[in-house]
Amino acid sequence: MRQKLTKNLFAMFLFISLGLFAQTDNAPQSYSFSLEEAIRYGLDHNVEAVNAQKDIAISLKQKWEIIAQGLPQISAGADYQNNLKQPVSLLPAEIAGGEPGTFLPVVFGTKQSMNATATWNQIIFDGSYIVGIQSAKTLLQITENAKTKTDQEVKKGIINAYGNVLLAEENVEILKMNVESVQSTYDETKATFENGLAEEEDVEQLEITLLTLKNNLNRSKRMKQIAYEMLNITLGLPVEADITLTEELEALAMQYFDLAILEKEIPVEENIDYRIAKNTAASAEIEVKLEQAKALPSLTGYVNYGYQGFSQKFTFLTDNQDYFSQSVLGISLNIPIFSSGMRSARTQQQKIALEQALMDLEYTENEVKQQINSAKTEYEYSLDNYQVQKKNLALAERIENKNKIKFEEGVASSFELNEAQRQLYTAQQDYLQSMLNVITTKVELENLLDTTKYEDQE
Repeated sequence: MRQKLTKNLFAMFLFISLGLFAQTDNAPQSYSFSLEEAIRYGLDHNVEAVNAQKDIAISLKQKWEIIAQGLPQISAGADYQNNLKQPVSLLPAEIAGGEPGTFLPVVFGTKQSMNATATWNQIIFDGSYIVGIQSAKTLLQITENAKTKTDQEVKKGIINAYGNVLLAEENVEILKMNVESVQSTYDETKATFENGLAEEEDVEQLEITLLTLKNNLNRSKRMKQIAYEMLNITLGLPVEADITLTEELEALAMQYFDLAILEKEIPVEENIDYRIAKNTAASAEIEVKLEQAKALPSLTGYVNYGYQGFSQKFTFLTDNQDYFSQSVLGISLNIPIFSSGMRSARTQQQKIALEQALMDLEYTENEVKQQINSAKTEYEYSLDNYQVQKKNLALAERIENKNKIKFEEGVASSFELNEAQRQLYTAQQDYLQSMLNVITTKVELENLLDTTKYEDQE
């Protein structure tokens, strides 16, 4: 009996252990991030950042593809033929002693044949190839700058999403405190009304405020969940992943409180948007050179070597099969002479496109200067606004507290208390938003002043 009980207990323990293991294995993974940790993780796992890195890998392969076109190209082939019905040719019969004017049917060659060849092709000179080498370098620069721009946007997206989560967390906590405070006042006022010492209108006014706050709290909880999901997507995590943030909104806003950045200056040429516009102009210039190169002669060479075998039967794999070698050395020169103006028209199109790209480059230069000045203004305003909203919140808290005391003492009406509460709730939201604005406006300015270049890979 004891042995049977022991076996049952062991089986039950094993079953529970396996069940717990399965639950643990299927549970979503948990993560904990500071803002810097989130940025590093996101740059490695965000879909756009990963794809931008893969674009560079593709460009490196395309660069080699273009270079390899001018290197030796070797190909080989084999051809086997079995003439099931050999063609017949007619020869004058008189060459074999026949009647003049008549013809003699003759079959030439063997019924079966095999031919194997190897060919070496080499570009000796081609203007398009030379331009193509230049375009490969430009293409790589384009994808590298695109990667830099993508990383900037991903970083900005992570910071904004991280800040929105902190804002949502703070908003929920503040609304909870507001609900508790109004609930307490409502309960006291209702009890006072039931004892005949308060107006029913005061109870109803507080109930309206309480219901509104509860509704806002429920909505804020749902918005917090959405904010977490958006952060997960931005980081490249599954939507259901569990994330814990180790930063606080106010402390993070203080980290981004930096007056020195307002004095920072960079050459416009170092801005990533300008560099991308410059890439576009360089690409348009290469297109002009490519069309011009098509008017130049091209010279290619080749060497061909092979064997041929003939037989009435399939004896090509036997030792006594005879093979006859053949070889050809050739050079091909192609000289474009006249295209009825087609090449000229194409060249002119590309020249016009180049003029457009240069105009866009000049416009981008002015636009970047304006964006930097505007971003500095916005950031400076966000710093000032943060200070103002912090003072406004302190004032609104004192005003609401005074009106609450007055209301409890019967000196102030419920409308006066309600107005003070609305003012406080607005100040709370404005203060939270002002902290987030400090963070978001600074990252916008940092991106414009960022001179980071992607490290070249060869």
